[in-house]
Amino acid sequence: MRVAVVTFDGFNELDSFIASALINRCRKDGLEAFITTPTPVVTSMNGVEASGQRPMEFVTEADVVLIGSGVRTRDVVADDRLISRLPLDPSRQLIGAQCSGALVLARLGLLEGTPACTDRASRPFVEACGVTVLDAPFHAEGNIATAGGCLASQYLATWVITRTLGVDAARHVLDYVAPVGEHQQTIERALRAVRTGEAALR
Repeated sequence: MRVAVVTFDGFNELDSFIASALINRCRKDGLEAFITTPTPVVTSMNGVEASGQRPMEFVTEADVVLIGSGVRTRDVVADDRLISRLPLDPSRQLIGAQCSGALVLARLGLLEGTPACTDRASRPFVEACGVTVLDAPFHAEGNIATAGGCLASQYLATWVITRTLGVDAARHVLDYVAPVGEHQQTIERALRAVRTGEAALR
């Protein structure tokens, strides 16, 4: 199972790198994430240059697509040519968005009638798209999930791992990366966020 972590110019390092790093702890189980970019090299909001591991066209092959956020997301959604390179299909793909990545899902029509999570700075722009924004770090309905706040990227990764490999696999990954002395709290917090986010509005 392959995961495209879509990463644009101006990206937030925490969003793309945390999600991909956590998911790649599951390589031995057949789940692997790739930084997926519209150009060979993208530059983060803090000037970090990252080489794409896969071109944007990889999103059509991926089993999971996660849309990262950044300071240029509004430029992304205004670019018809760039948006046309994201033919996502929730009937066969798990699709997630981090923070301002919710704007991309809204632009693609994937949040119609579905509330979403995003960061505080992006909230008014997401709401302007007609999307109800929740005061929560994570929400999922069916195969579409959104996360709000940079460190909520761990919840998006936990959702992907849980949906593809199961809860035990997610526990194993979270246990490895948790701060020393906070293993159980970290595991339970992430799993609770995903459970709560999936149960909301049922």
